[in-house]
Order: sequence, then structure tokens, then C-alpha cells
Amino acid sequence: MLRLSHITATGLLILGLSANVFAEEINLPTNETQTTEYTVQLPGRGMSMEMVQSRFGDALSKEPAVGQPPISKWTYSSFTVYFESEYVIHAVVNN
Repeated sequence: MLRLSHITATGLLILGLSANVFAEEINLPTNETQTTEYTVQLPGRGMSMEMVQSRFGDALSKEPAVGQPPISKWTYSSFTVYFESEYVIHAVVNN
């Protein structure tokens, strides 16, 4: 019997294999009073943990997976990456 987590993980794997897996690039103002922008590259959805580590290096901290499906978090200096099993499901810019 397939559990929902298996279906979700399989769907992410298929999505990751069928889609172009590239890092996302976001331009953000440095603060609200200035118009200067900086660029932050984020891991793209569907990237594996191995791909993230290869492209972005070692994370400052790695929180172990919790729950079902297993969700883990890697924190870098400018962004945080959330994984389901071993694939990126979301990446956000740190404040």
C-alpha cells in the first residue's frame, strides 16, 4: 500500500527530473529607503541535497528531518532551504 509520503516523494522526484533544475535569482533592495539592490541565488525546487551542497557549499547549520513526510532545514548566511526527504521544496531569503 502506498502512503501519501511515498506519492509526494515520487511526485517531487518526477517533477525534479522532468523540469529544468536551476537556482533561482532574486533581486532585493537593501532597505526600504534606498534603491540599491543585491542579488541572492537560491536553490530551485526539486534540487537534491547533493546538488545544493555542491553548488552552494556547506550550510551554516542543518536541522534533522522531522515529521511525515520528513522535512529538514539547511541555513546558509543569506537564505534557508527546506527539503522533503532529500529534495528542495522551498528556499527563502533570510532577514
